[in-house]
Amino acid sequence: MQAAYIHPTADVEEGVNIGPETRVWHQTHIRRNAQLGTGCNLGKNVFVDEDVTIGNGVKIQNNVSVYRGVSIEDDVFVGPSAVFTNDLRPRAANPSWTITPTRIRHGASIGANATIVCGIEIGPYAMIAAGAVVTRTVAAHQLVMGNPARPAGWVCACGELLSRAPEQPEEIRCAACLATQVDELHAV
Repeated sequence: MQAAYIHPTADVEEGVNIGPETRVWHQTHIRRNAQLGTGCNLGKNVFVDEDVTIGNGVKIQNNVSVYRGVSIEDDVFVGPSAVFTNDLRPRAANPSWTITPTRIRHGASIGANATIVCGIEIGPYAMIAAGAVVTRTVAAHQLVMGNPARPAGWVCACGELLSRAPEQPEEIRCAACLATQVDELHAV
């Protein structure tokens, strides 16, 4: 395995652990004690706050800030300019503020300019549409869109739309995945 690549303009503080084959691009700032897995890609101008954990194979596009309290599991995609929050009652002067955790589960995808309000979980292989404002927990394989984000269907682990029905379909694999028996993508 190749060592991590860190662009010369990136700022990586002490105590950061970056896995092999991870690429950290222009003007990215990674704060102390952050943990990044193997084979990740952090685009230009990404901010990773202290004590954040990011799994293996994660892609974070340009202009994303991942604040303390956000946990990102393996194989998650975060689109450009997506926003995470970590405080339910933000004030400029609040000495007793509390971090409210947010968890992004394995294989989830977050579209460009989506806002993820803290205190929720985005389930495995869920898909958040571009520009969505997510204020509630999202189920595994669920597609949500809008402001506030509302259920809009169900997706296969490969991203294919399966159904627009409110209830999760019995089969959560698309025809192509069924034909190739890609079961490892569908473990929830």
